[in-house]
Amino acid sequence: MPANHPLRKLRPLVDAVLTRLSPCFAAMYSRLGRPSIAPEKLLRALLLQLLYTLRSERLLMEELDYNMLFRWFVGLNLDDPVWDATVYAKNRERLLKHEVAEAFFQQVAQLAREHDLLSDEHFTVDGTLIEAWAGIKSFKKKEDSTPPPTPPSAPASTPAGDPGNPEVNFHGEKLKNETHQSTTDPDARLYKKAQGKEAKLAYLGHVVTENRNGLVVDSEVTLATGTAEREAALAMMEEREGQKRVTLGGDKNFDVHDFVEKLRGQKVTPHVAQNTKGRSSAIDARTTRHPGYAVSQRKRKRVEEVFGWLKTVALMRKVRHRGRQLVRWMFTLAAAAYNLVRIRNLVGAEG
Repeated sequence: MPANHPLRKLRPLVDAVLTRLSPCFAAMYSRLGRPSIAPEKLLRALLLQLLYTLRSERLLMEELDYNMLFRWFVGLNLDDPVWDATVYAKNRERLLKHEVAEAFFQQVAQLAREHDLLSDEHFTVDGTLIEAWAGIKSFKKKEDSTPPPTPPSAPASTPAGDPGNPEVNFHGEKLKNETHQSTTDPDARLYKKAQGKEAKLAYLGHVVTENRNGLVVDSEVTLATGTAEREAALAMMEEREGQKRVTLGGDKNFDVHDFVEKLRGQKVTPHVAQNTKGRSSAIDARTTRHPGYAVSQRKRKRVEEVFGWLKTVALMRKVRHRGRQLVRWMFTLAAAAYNLVRIRNLVGAEG
């Protein structure tokens, strides 16, 4: 194993976080029955899946079976058997119930705070589209939960008559979230991020980053709606620690009078980009004249680095899980993994 391998610097950080979560893990499992797989090992393996862009738990177990680096990181000896991939399906409910991903994320943020890597005054918020693990053919009228019939003109042996992938004609039918729902993932909503883009079954992922080093300090997954980004931003800023006045940067989507007024009521100065196309901006020179506004507008673009990493490396462009609760769990863990990589790089640069 190379002495300068990136995982060597990452493992002590993960060890420190998991040690702090030991009381939480101890409460998750009964002392009776057969010994279970330690949740610390399950989380270590999931981190490897995110860091190495492994598309499934089955592929993760295959890598863990013969990759000595992976075994070392997870804590398995060379002759230890690898558990079955279905272990994750059986343990997800327990991990979800105890909000392990959120607890892990908070401990990673605390670790960054101890290294003085977080700003407590200047933040940025943004949202991104997360494509759901559901096809458009599953989007049906809510009163119709049966699969579409096989076209009578096509024999069952032909591709057009395949019952596993039947033809669906949406011509002339208005697909709306109020009247339709996916039978594969009922929480997914039909949504398009911008004009001219195709609508997809999706969720929205939101993050708040601090402006010093671009670390994620809060994350959320919501149903995909036109107002979800602003609603999530208000909720996340409401949950922040302390009541000191802070600034919040954002793009033009957040330049809405009602949103700006609510932010100010939370002692948050809105440093959002002005949207003056055919309308007046919700902020004026009282905000934009300060040098800090220009700094926030420059810093806010770093949030795209977070989304870029989450979507390309951690495979959050299209999730492999169904249901908002599980998608939120994975999104939070992926944000924690991003922070760990950033902390490793920042601490290493300081040293």
